[in-house]
Amino acid sequence: MLQLGCRSKAPKAPCCEVNPHPLLLYLYIPRVHKMTDTPLPQGIELTPLNDSFREDPYPVLSRLRSEAPVLEDTELKRFIYSRHDDVKAVLRDPDMWSDPRKANPGTFTREFLGQSMTEDEEPSMLLMDEPDHRRLRSLVSHSFTPKAVEKWRPRTREVVARILDNIKEDEFDLILDFAGPVPTVVIAEILGIDPDKHDSFKQWSDQAVVAAFNPFPTEEQVAARDEANTKLWNFFDAEIKSRRNHLGTDLISDMIRAELDGDKLTVEEMIRQSNLLLIAGNVTTTDLIGNGVKALLDNPDQWQKLKDDPSLIENAIEEMLRFDSPVVNSGRIANRQIDIGGCPVHQGESLNTSLAAANHDPDIYPEPARFNIEREDTHHQSFGGGRHLCLGAHLARLEAQEAILGLMSRFPDLGHSPKGHTYHSIPSFRGMSHFWVKTT
Repeated sequence: MLQLGCRSKAPKAPCCEVNPHPLLLYLYIPRVHKMTDTPLPQGIELTPLNDSFREDPYPVLSRLRSEAPVLEDTELKRFIYSRHDDVKAVLRDPDMWSDPRKANPGTFTREFLGQSMTEDEEPSMLLMDEPDHRRLRSLVSHSFTPKAVEKWRPRTREVVARILDNIKEDEFDLILDFAGPVPTVVIAEILGIDPDKHDSFKQWSDQAVVAAFNPFPTEEQVAARDEANTKLWNFFDAEIKSRRNHLGTDLISDMIRAELDGDKLTVEEMIRQSNLLLIAGNVTTTDLIGNGVKALLDNPDQWQKLKDDPSLIENAIEEMLRFDSPVVNSGRIANRQIDIGGCPVHQGESLNTSLAAANHDPDIYPEPARFNIEREDTHHQSFGGGRHLCLGAHLARLEAQEAILGLMSRFPDLGHSPKGHTYHSIPSFRGMSHFWVKTT
């Protein structure tokens, strides 16, 4: 039998593809799915650095899910999972690794996430394995429970109203004027940061994100990232030292107080956690608000439905997260020989889960391409899963709920502007750098 597919020496199932010659593909694969003569995309074609994928990734992801639900991306050296149940299995496997230094040399995770890390460097919590991950998460998680986050709702509502007050024109850029500032200001206030620093926070976090999640950053982006990271580190270091003598009700004060069985956070850990909240929580929530408003405006019946019944907002946010997730990929490293989705993979290989593809799996969601804020099953993979389930999920939901309801209340007849929108090109994220709307 002709063997096509994984770099693993073990036999593989026909769902695992590596873009063989179209004729071989036709001969080898059972005719379960309709195949095409067009080779499956690889490498940057499956990132927003590709123009068509950036504008609308869902047709390509649908094709992967149908023709090669476990795709070996030989250009970026990773395995891409696109079926809902396979994505769930990878993310919820408690033994999978996240530390990029454990990935095989030459693979995606090792090269693009671990290349700048030294062997003795402590990774961020996103890339940390057990038992260090469990220890750090236990020390900070109490500040992100639903009950703890809910206390920030009145302040978030005030921030939204204040930012809306600054919008004076009938036509404005929703991202620059609203969706971008809201999470930055909310996070800054949660951390107890002086309002005079909010603009600097936004600039630093934007600079850090562009290069941090981009496998092909320019020299200018790397330089800007390094400068931003240095400024953030020095700023948080000074804030923590100052706060020790003047503890308040903010998150930095909570981290200083945090203690578990006599264990406390180090200054470096508090700085990294503050950085993570600012950088990861900023771009993702901005994109959630922007993508959510766009989905509503693209579907005027859903905008009207939410306007008539604001109590639908919680379900609406979950549908926004499913329909057009702000985070489109997540990753793990195989800690052993595994076989998920019928494709054998060796230890140390990079496993890339397509959250966006999983959220549109027709075997799970009826009419997945339909945006329906009254959808009964709105569960999704957008916050990842397992031990790395997004710590800030409750905060992101709260911010998006208050932002969209506040926007709708202030501008009930909001609509698209002829100036249109532009999607940004940050890999692993989906959102817009500009989105023009008009109030009448």
